[in-house]
Amino acid sequence: MDQWTVAVLGDGGVGKTALAVQFTLNCFTYDPTIEDAYRKQFVVDNRMCFVEVIDTAGQEEYATLRDQWVREGEGFILVYSIASRSTFDRLEVFRQSVRRAKRGDPILMLVGNKCDKTYEREVSKEEGAALARQFGCEFIETSAKTAQNVERVFTSLVRALRQTRNLEPGSAPNPGRPKEKKEKKCIIL
Repeated sequence: MDQWTVAVLGDGGVGKTALAVQFTLNCFTYDPTIEDAYRKQFVVDNRMCFVEVIDTAGQEEYATLRDQWVREGEGFILVYSIASRSTFDRLEVFRQSVRRAKRGDPILMLVGNKCDKTYEREVSKEEGAALARQFGCEFIETSAKTAQNVERVFTSLVRALRQTRNLEPGSAPNPGRPKEKKEKKCIIL
């Protein structure tokens, strides 16, 4: 079974926790976070996978912790609120923290959350798509409140992670946690 660690990054109040909870527990909640992890086992393209979602704090005072979470992550969801221009404008900060901590091209997904609040929209869908092209990643608008496109975000990210893992030389087609070798003992009587 495939196992992935996904870090959710973005400013405070954009709905990172709500996305993680909606994906793993199928319910909507608001709960400001310092750090939390959620786990879900689900099927993508007829293959079972296990995803650990690291829900990070968006506030600047937790930037050092954020670097640790980024080092642990294999895939990254950069989240902003479509109802807040400032959260969109700060995405580059989060992308740079991922690029500093990871070699090569990390797997990113850009998510414009709170698409149920169209009447409060400050960031157009076109702007989100343009930034995703600049970042070289996929873009999806979601609503953690209504669950719109939430599962799609994680399914698309797992597909991208599988594709890069399959391209790496010497990678196993269906990796899991390394198995511990059992030490064999012999007793002579």
